[in-house]
Amino acid sequence: MPIHSKAPEGPNFAAGIGIEAIDDGMILRGHVDGEPALAIRRGNLWRIVGANCSHYGLPLEEGLVVGEELRCPFHHARFCLKTGAALGAPALDPIASWDVTLDGPIARAGARRLPPASDNIAPSDGGVRRVVIVGSGAAGHAAAEMLRAEGYGGTITMLGADRDLPYDRPKCSKALLSGEAEEKDVFWRDTDDFRRQRIDLHTGTVVTAIDRAANDVVTATGERFAYDALLLATGAQPRRLDVPGADLPHVHYLRSLDDARGLIAAASAASPHPPRVVVIGASFIGLEVTAALRTRGLPVSVVSPGALPLEKRLGQALSDALRDTHEQHGVVFHIGAEVASVDRDAVHLANGTSLRADLVVVGIGVVPQLDLARDAGLAVGGGIAVDAGLRTSAPGIYAAGDAAEWPDPLDGTPTRVEHWVVAQRQGQAVARAIVGRGAPFRQAPFFWTIQYDFGIGYTGHAPAWDRIACAGDLAERDASFTYFSGGVPRAMAIVSRNLDGLLMEAELERRMAAIPPEPVIDTP
Repeated sequence: MPIHSKAPEGPNFAAGIGIEAIDDGMILRGHVDGEPALAIRRGNLWRIVGANCSHYGLPLEEGLVVGEELRCPFHHARFCLKTGAALGAPALDPIASWDVTLDGPIARAGARRLPPASDNIAPSDGGVRRVVIVGSGAAGHAAAEMLRAEGYGGTITMLGADRDLPYDRPKCSKALLSGEAEEKDVFWRDTDDFRRQRIDLHTGTVVTAIDRAANDVVTATGERFAYDALLLATGAQPRRLDVPGADLPHVHYLRSLDDARGLIAAASAASPHPPRVVVIGASFIGLEVTAALRTRGLPVSVVSPGALPLEKRLGQALSDALRDTHEQHGVVFHIGAEVASVDRDAVHLANGTSLRADLVVVGIGVVPQLDLARDAGLAVGGGIAVDAGLRTSAPGIYAAGDAAEWPDPLDGTPTRVEHWVVAQRQGQAVARAIVGRGAPFRQAPFFWTIQYDFGIGYTGHAPAWDRIACAGDLAERDASFTYFSGGVPRAMAIVSRNLDGLLMEAELERRMAAIPPEPVIDTP
């Protein structure tokens, strides 16, 4: 991943700084012999770590220190202040860290600490010697890497239906689709990286059954993989449009990298004119696709049955701002409209309007992939039912990501959240559980969207709310919106106010930690 670091600035921590230069709790940017670094003081405890997040290379100095963690202000990645280890997604790689020596009134960066080498871990001598992961998306990939980071030495087999190596799916609807990134930029790792970590990755592999009696999974080709612990990270698939013409070749969906390739190819057609696009659905994915295609210069109309784009999730003020931003970029909205049919060059609405369309993109939500779990006799509701520790109703089987439904730690409501960071963090939580360091999953959901130059971060989970409190000035792109249910704050959306989002995350997790954990699912 490219690192967009600032040029070295501030004091050289290798030469030393006066301890009076940093107040208690302060983060100071400087460098260690030219490498950007941060010095952090908490009482008499000093830490010096790398200054840029390993996720997208963004600066960490405006982040938040929570205990021994440094949290990124942009996408909420978490790092250990002592070792630089990546503790929480979306970052998978560590940041640098240095020993600190105190010489009277001077603090000085010492030797650079080395991260643990996951390719030198001894074989496991515990009860779990074979881990199988079904799914190579966010949850599955993050689980595999965290197993090694946590010192697991047994075998890890990851079976992915996707034919590509694990990739950064949020980029597919953002920078890749807009043309601001190249395909090579979306991959987390290459084949050699998986080999070094001893992760046995099988791409293009569809798992068709779980044989619980034999403790193995069966693929479409009849191959069997035995497990002691199994993670189901089967994800979700786009909800399909159900109208005449919905199966025509110029109707596209965007979920996978392959989908993005097809959409980019269709959007790049230049004869006899740039493709006229109709996006069906004003969801986050629909609006991100809209922004990306407008960035490419394509004319785009958006059809949405709702009153305003994302009003139910974000409220009227943010919804209005999103719509205004798109309209300023030339997007035409058809609000409160239903699609009646699609033909080769038009989308026909139920109100009689016909929209010229050379390219149609459908973004009307996703459906979790539950068949594998259901056929194996696991408890299934709105997702694969798991307890607070992400364990299914069968011993030794976990579920994480878009397909998992877990009890909301604040009220116990069965919850399924379709966010990339949530999936990654749940995969990491399962990895820790497998190695005996499990804990209830009590992390506040987080996601972000960027449309043109308008970015929104969202922390928490408020499927229903009865009041919104706004701080700041949305017109100046400097605002936060807190969503209340029953007088209790449940989520926050921020525009530019990154620290507010981090503080909300920390507050939600303090509340979660104070609530007794949900009971473990009964196993048959």
